[in-house]
Amino acid sequence: MGIVNATPDSFSDGGEFLDPESACAHGLALVEGGAEILDIGGESTRPGSEGVCAEEEIRRVLPVIEAIRRATDIPISIDTSKASVARAALEAGADIINDVTGLSGDPQMPALAAEFRAGVVIMHMQGTPRSMQSAPTYNDVVAEVGEFFRHSLERAVASGLNPMSIALDPGIGFGKTTAHNLALLAGLESFAPLGRPILLGVSRKSLLGHLANSSAMEDRLWPGVALTALCRERGARIFRVHESKPHNLALRTAEALLADV
Repeated sequence: MGIVNATPDSFSDGGEFLDPESACAHGLALVEGGAEILDIGGESTRPGSEGVCAEEEIRRVLPVIEAIRRATDIPISIDTSKASVARAALEAGADIINDVTGLSGDPQMPALAAEFRAGVVIMHMQGTPRSMQSAPTYNDVVAEVGEFFRHSLERAVASGLNPMSIALDPGIGFGKTTAHNLALLAGLESFAPLGRPILLGVSRKSLLGHLANSSAMEDRLWPGVALTALCRERGARIFRVHESKPHNLALRTAEALLADV
């Protein structure tokens, strides 16, 4: 899943792809590098970020979705927690709703997803983007995220969603300390009994800087690539990344080795 941020304030590439043409070109380059889904976002959810209104979010993402849909039939994901934004995106050709609130932020989102028979990513987040990193606390982060997934799946199915259309994202960096993030990465296999694909988003996140002992953004690439290979073996099935080619190469290498086990 290649990331296309149509935002001025995303933590690693804010402002680079505000123009629909440059955003579309970036998306097509991600596809060329191996991306099989494009995730389009118009609101930053980095720690401490402020939200934007639905009208502004739609203004940012709709031209990008329309441009990408004209250029390719690749599945498009809309990264939003607002049902009105998701509706506009789905009507413009998007296929998937990637909701950082796990379908709990906007009460209209589950019914909307069911109406369009959209794919859905249910992500775990403690708190909100503005405050989530203030003091995240868990007794057992793996067990608590697993319980959140179980309840979220039950609610989604009760709202009319096909369970086969749902993927689960443990929300690395969303209301978690480094220790919490590492525990989740180590415990990915515990989510296998839920029977749904696990989506992993670690690309360029601060966790990778901690692992690399570096504050340079460019030093976050290779730790992330390493986690793509490792976490494929531990059960992750979708990887949300900023650079598709190196992650794709790591993923295919890991899968070649797994096929021989």
